[in-house]
Amino acid sequence: MEKGINEYILGKFGMEGLDPRSYSSLALAYIGDGIYDLVVRSMVVAKGNAHVNDLHRMTSQLVKAHAQSQMAGALKPELTEEEFAVYRRGKNAKSYTIAKNATVADYHRATGFEALIGYLYLKNDLDRMMELILTGLDRLEKIAHGADGQGGSQNEVRGTDN
Repeated sequence: MEKGINEYILGKFGMEGLDPRSYSSLALAYIGDGIYDLVVRSMVVAKGNAHVNDLHRMTSQLVKAHAQSQMAGALKPELTEEEFAVYRRGKNAKSYTIAKNATVADYHRATGFEALIGYLYLKNDLDRMMELILTGLDRLEKIAHGADGQGGSQNEVRGTDN
């Protein structure tokens, strides 16, 4: 199996990762939050040079708890039993953080989504992680433009033309 980003980073520090199943749901959500943010920032920056405030605004719309909650709901039918179990554990984790600008339900679903992203990242299943993110972003855009997708290109969120 090919070396993943996590293995590369840890290897540079002379460290080894643990089995992703051994991490708490909140630890998975912690790393998943950072990875999802990096994916979205990479997409946004790839669209072209822009003012940092504009980059931040575009990124914030996709990484906020409400958007992640909607993505999680849209992705649930696509998840394997293992993935759904990770999502559910993350969603049900007892967090001591208070949701800012989000409902408690959105915050919990977003935490489940982040835990799933973190799990797939630590498992080095980057293809599956990206497949779910791409599918989620497409479905999030459909939600934003109505069920029939009217009002914008389906690839507008991702910034792709194909």
